[in-house]
Parts: sequence; structure tokens; C-alpha cells
Amino acid sequence: MSRKARVLVTRTAGTNCNVETTFAFEQCGALVDEVHLERLFSGKVKLSDYHILALPGGFSYGDDIASGRIFANELRLKLGEDIAKFIKDGKLMIGICNGFQILVKAGILPGPFVASKTLQQTATLFHNDSGKFEDRWTHLKSLGKCVWTKGMKDVVYFPVAHGEGKFIPATPSVLKDLQNKGQVVFRYCRADGVKSEYPGNPNGSTDEIAGITDTTGRILGLMPHPERHFLKIQHPFWTRLPKKGKLGDGAQVFQNGVDYVKKNLL
Repeated sequence: MSRKARVLVTRTAGTNCNVETTFAFEQCGALVDEVHLERLFSGKVKLSDYHILALPGGFSYGDDIASGRIFANELRLKLGEDIAKFIKDGKLMIGICNGFQILVKAGILPGPFVASKTLQQTATLFHNDSGKFEDRWTHLKSLGKCVWTKGMKDVVYFPVAHGEGKFIPATPSVLKDLQNKGQVVFRYCRADGVKSEYPGNPNGSTDEIAGITDTTGRILGLMPHPERHFLKIQHPFWTRLPKKGKLGDGAQVFQNGVDYVKKNLL
């Protein structure tokens, strides 16, 4: 058996960040398979064979109904028991942009996830306050206890590209729980880490929330794209940065996931 972390990167109609996500994990030493959802639903590929489930960005099913909704319903209704066991077994999940929308709308985040035909959704990601697609680089304050953000700088720089990225908790108590339990792991901010309004907060998210985790810190969802700043040369002003090192801010996310698997699951 391989002593490498095994990562399953999902794809379906409209997914468009699977290649970048695969590249990021492979550069960190993982074995990665890009798998179409239908192969999971048919049983040709088993989720249990993997350590990390990665839901990349894109516009799955054309964002019909709402961003990530169809994918989320399929995941919950067709793979609910498998997802629940995957989480119970201590494995990792990451959802980026459309993947974050899917995790939230499937009831996997903020968690805990319950395999059920009845949707258990306590937050959503809605249309940006600007009323338009936001494609820009954003500063993020790294917070909370999360496997994926271990050792990360206080402020990182990732791009966003979404039309429905406004994080909204269902009730004030949901927001309070996220804050009190350390589940808010990224907030939009200025370069100095201070609270930011539009365009620093590109969508109007409640409490400037850009990413959250479950209470275990093993499931991460975020709207900005760490895979698009895996290499330093992807930074828009990379020629002005110090020459030392080749990796960008996003590399730490993927390396943390792979390192956790090596230490705890192999």
C-alpha cells in the first residue's frame, strides 16, 4: 500500500478548477485522482479509498437554481452515508468557492453533518451585495483552529472569482456558535489585517467571513482560491516580492492537508 496521501478531486459539468487543485496536491506529494461524480454514484470509485475529498471551484451545473445547489443535493442524497463515515473516520475535506457553496448547502458545514433525506442547512452563500461577479485579489486574516491553516501567516493574499459569495448564517445563534467555537478561519481584511469594507470584502459577507471549518477543524470551506496562489509567480505583483522561495500563500493549505494525513491516517 502506498504511504502517500490519497486525494479525490471531484468534477462534474461546470467544474473548472479541478486541474489547479490537482496540481497543488500533487506538488505537496499526494496521489490525486480526478473523479467524475457519476463514477462515485455508480460505485466504480469508492470514497472510502481516499484520505482527502476536495471539491474544487467552478460553476457546477451552470449554477442552476443556486450556486452549488444541485451538486449539494446529489452529494447529500446519493452519498450521504459515505460522507458521514468519511468524516467519522477522521478524514479531511476541503471545498473551494463552488466547493464551499456545496459543503454549506449540503449541510456538511458548519456541521455536524447528518446523513438524512431532510436537509440540515444552517447557513448559505448568496448573491454578492455588488450585484455583479467579483473577480479580484483579496487579503484574508487567518484565524481559528484548523488543520488546513496551521502555521499560516496572519494575513494572506488569495483571489476571488464568484457571483454568490456572501456568507449568511441562518440565525444570530449560528453566527455566535461559529465565533465562539473558533470555526471562522478566514475573514476579509485590509493588507494590515484591519476590518475591510467593499471591495476588500467583495461580497458583503456577514462578519467579513471568507471561510469556515467544522468543530473538528478537518473540514474547510472558503470562497477565495488558495490553488490560484500556490506559486509565488501567480501573485499579481510577484516581481516586486523578495526573491526567496517559490511558493505562494496558498501552498500552506494543501501542504497542511497532506502532512496531516501522513501523521494521522497512514
